[in-house]
Amino acid sequence: MSLARQIGVPTAVAVVIGNMIGSGIFGTSGFMARDLGNPGMLLALWVVGGALALAGALSYSEMGAAMPEAGGEYVYLREAYGPLIGYLSGWTSFFIGFSGAIASAVILFVSYLRHFFPVLDPSAASGKAAALITLWLFTAIHCAGVRPGGLVQRLLTAGKVVAIGGLVLAGFFLGKGSTTNFQSSGPSEGSAAVSLIFVMFAYSGWNAAGYLAGEMRDPQRSVPRSLLAGTLAVTVLYLGVNVMYMYALPIPEMSGVIAIGEKASVALFGAGATHVVSAILALSVLASASAMVLAGPRVYWAMAMDGVFPRSLAAVHPVYGTPLRAIVLQSAWTSVLIVSGTFEQLLVYAGFILTVFLALAVGGLIVLRIRQPNLPRPFRVPMYPWLPAAYVAFSAWIAIFTLRGRPKESLYGLLTVALGIPFYFLRSRNEERGTRNE
Repeated sequence: MSLARQIGVPTAVAVVIGNMIGSGIFGTSGFMARDLGNPGMLLALWVVGGALALAGALSYSEMGAAMPEAGGEYVYLREAYGPLIGYLSGWTSFFIGFSGAIASAVILFVSYLRHFFPVLDPSAASGKAAALITLWLFTAIHCAGVRPGGLVQRLLTAGKVVAIGGLVLAGFFLGKGSTTNFQSSGPSEGSAAVSLIFVMFAYSGWNAAGYLAGEMRDPQRSVPRSLLAGTLAVTVLYLGVNVMYMYALPIPEMSGVIAIGEKASVALFGAGATHVVSAILALSVLASASAMVLAGPRVYWAMAMDGVFPRSLAAVHPVYGTPLRAIVLQSAWTSVLIVSGTFEQLLVYAGFILTVFLALAVGGLIVLRIRQPNLPRPFRVPMYPWLPAAYVAFSAWIAIFTLRGRPKESLYGLLTVALGIPFYFLRSRNEERGTRNE
């Protein structure tokens, strides 16, 4: 049974924005201020990050419109490089990419909720129980159908966009900031490469609509529209938030601050602003968790349909029309990560690998243009091949820098991927035997 095409552009845009805006925008600019020491350079890197995310979204738009299937980069990598590379991408998505990120998001949600309910300690049983309840609540919502799940996602995303946009506007019109802060500077203690890694982390998630292509109405148009609209909206919000930070604080006072969103808001509005920022942060990571609970299982469903994941995961619920088993399996593994507390380490390992897979997927557009020149392409990326090539080049730079600076974590990430290779061949062999016995 196939997944029904019942997702519209608004829901897909909400998934993109929800997936992109997590806690990164509220916690990275302080490190960038320390490393760069210059407000103009800081803003410039956020512009560069937005441009790179847009280049990736344009590349995915071409591939998503040409191959409107569920699964995102799993499908693109499979078609460009063969089934093994696609499988390893999905393997990594299941064990680290989605599950680890969801675990991190719900734990962060509880940590922000602790501001209002001190009894919730993310490292204690109370906090983990709250995280598990949050996870399985979203699991139930997204198992119950695309319509209720899409409605919840749209409401959460709209809420956080309005909240962040309102905070930025209030900062400029009602806050006690100063335009002289834009001329401030501080000592530079790091490199632009490190800062760009922070930026690209905050922009990650621009590819989310690609996972839903198999369920989108009129995917040849809706996939590009969703990817581009979501990425552009987040870029504008991110620039606005960073301008607000610099309006609130000079660069030396931003330098090295982790909770930069909270400090800037307190400077603009007073101590009471901590309540507002905590609520916005909680809403942001909640919407992000919901988007990933929705998107991730579409990858495993597509892999199961190809026979490289257990066939049972390809089942579509006859009433709800969702890949219910894939959703439940993802949440079950996520629950293990929440309880074990190992997800933070897994995320560090995964960052390097996920960057590599996204670069391979974007580079796959060039491979597909060469290998399948007659493939119908309702949308074509502008400035081909320069846009996808630029994304791949910057991603390679980041990956090499990460490999040099964090070799242990990078090698663990590579090991995680390598562990999937014997399982792929074992699964493929079992499929071949099953086919011969039919």
